[in-house]
Amino acid sequence: MLVGLFALQHRGTHKVAFLFAPIIVLWLLSIGIIGLYNIIRWNPRIFVALSPHYIVKFFKKTGKDGWISLGGVLLAITGTEAMFADLGHFSAASIRLAFVSVIYPCLVLQYMGQAAFLSKNIPAVYNSFYLSIPSPLFWPVFVIATLAAILGSQAIISATFSIVKQCLALGCFPRVKVVHTSRWIRGQIYIPEINWILMVLCLAVTLGFRDITVIGNAYGLACITVMFVTTCLMSLVIIFVWQKNLLISLLFFVFFGALEGAYLSAAVMKVPQGGWAPIALSAVFMFIMYVWHYGTRRKYLFDLQNKVSMRWILNLGPSLGIVRVPGIGLIYTELVTGVPAIFSHFVTNLPAFHQVLVFVCVKSVPVPYVPMDERYLIGRIGPREYRMYRCIVRYGYKDVQKDDENFENNLVMSIARFIQMEAEESASSGTGRSYESSTEGRMAVVHTTGTTGTGLVMMASAEDAEGTSLSRSSKSETLRSLQSIYEQESAGTVSRRRRRVRFQIDEEERIEPQVRDELSDLLEAKEAGAAYIIGHSYVKARKNSNFLKTFAINYAYSFLRKNCRGPSVTLHIPHISLIEVGMIYYV
Repeated sequence: MLVGLFALQHRGTHKVAFLFAPIIVLWLLSIGIIGLYNIIRWNPRIFVALSPHYIVKFFKKTGKDGWISLGGVLLAITGTEAMFADLGHFSAASIRLAFVSVIYPCLVLQYMGQAAFLSKNIPAVYNSFYLSIPSPLFWPVFVIATLAAILGSQAIISATFSIVKQCLALGCFPRVKVVHTSRWIRGQIYIPEINWILMVLCLAVTLGFRDITVIGNAYGLACITVMFVTTCLMSLVIIFVWQKNLLISLLFFVFFGALEGAYLSAAVMKVPQGGWAPIALSAVFMFIMYVWHYGTRRKYLFDLQNKVSMRWILNLGPSLGIVRVPGIGLIYTELVTGVPAIFSHFVTNLPAFHQVLVFVCVKSVPVPYVPMDERYLIGRIGPREYRMYRCIVRYGYKDVQKDDENFENNLVMSIARFIQMEAEESASSGTGRSYESSTEGRMAVVHTTGTTGTGLVMMASAEDAEGTSLSRSSKSETLRSLQSIYEQESAGTVSRRRRRVRFQIDEEERIEPQVRDELSDLLEAKEAGAAYIIGHSYVKARKNSNFLKTFAINYAYSFLRKNCRGPSVTLHIPHISLIEVGMIYYV
């Protein structure tokens, strides 16, 4: 059943939830009704036990044993915290409604019903739940309970996908494949690698421990640790994000931290009895995340320290000292300023480049979603006759970068609008700054909806993907042939229709001659096709590095890079148009 559960994940959260939701609802209603039945039959006065007086009485009577028992009491609420990690898949309102109106009342009624049953049947304490079920309902409830226990893993699986996606966006996890499973809800995703790793770990724990008590100890420690860490982080959010008074943060931490600290201290006592499992797993994943973040950070700092100076580019002249061939060269880099070292490495070994160069930087920003109209930041590198631009594409940590065929069209429209904005500002500024002057470093948010203000006219026509969609191809007949073969192979036997977009300069709009020339060069390059240039880097530790750094970079980080998704895959770059530039980074 566990294998079947994980095998269904690729169908998407919505379809899986639609299949399993009736079972979970039936399970919650059944335990709530059985609990109410036991309250009425065995001890209606059990409602008095809601008084906090009995908590004090319990600890006075039991002492240390009562404190240790908190580790078991904790299991009464484990699983509910996973709901709030599913915010990437469901709305906050739906989770609040489900928890307050169904889950919490049913849990309280069930545990009060068991308490009422035990108040009259003390010997049944070893198996109070099943013994408290009326005999005619035992087998139906047993089947539902078994299914619900399996399906309870769905919340953890969905939450893991969301958290890994956010870690991936923040550069704290190796690149993995993210599949967007819903056309309407953008947060619903599926990550194959994580899914199968989770399945193997679940089977290993189930087959390895073979004891529900030991598994419960491990799960309880993991859940209360998550709650306590969340409380600590929430205290920081109150101060630094919400800008509230320090006293409010301290009161929040003391109140919730004291409650969770008591449960955490009791759960820590269970480390030898299975609690070591989540500690070991978290240590392994923390090591992987730290090594990946450390290696990625050192690589970025190397790029930052070795970027090409503007003086070097200006000394090359408008032709950059190389042959400028037709087309658009999209150079992917992590730098938001300056020119990456791979550019100089490329032109040094192959002295030719495209007539229009765009340095593309894909960045994740610390907000959940970035609206489409605010996604593109466009700037210029060097004087205008160089035809070099910079584009920063921004995504939120919950945004999913889908294979968008309109990326090139959006990019061309954004650059065209930026060119028009520059010309208009130069004409209206009154500072005497000419169109030919350089505006290096200036970036502008450019809207991508519509062609208004671009000086361009868009014309669209539907064409077969197998035959005539050559928007990314070159004028070369050889490359046209390769493009056609590639698209036929990738399309398979399914006939698809794509919208091929062409641009023309709006003849009715009054455009300055220099602007018209620049737009003409841009459109000519667009029609010739685009090439995607990325760095194929090999990261090595310097010879004078210590043992830990050498091991982390040369072995651990290198292993992770070789066994994770390549940057061209995560960026959805078409393989037929890809150029990789090999470089060695000594960090």
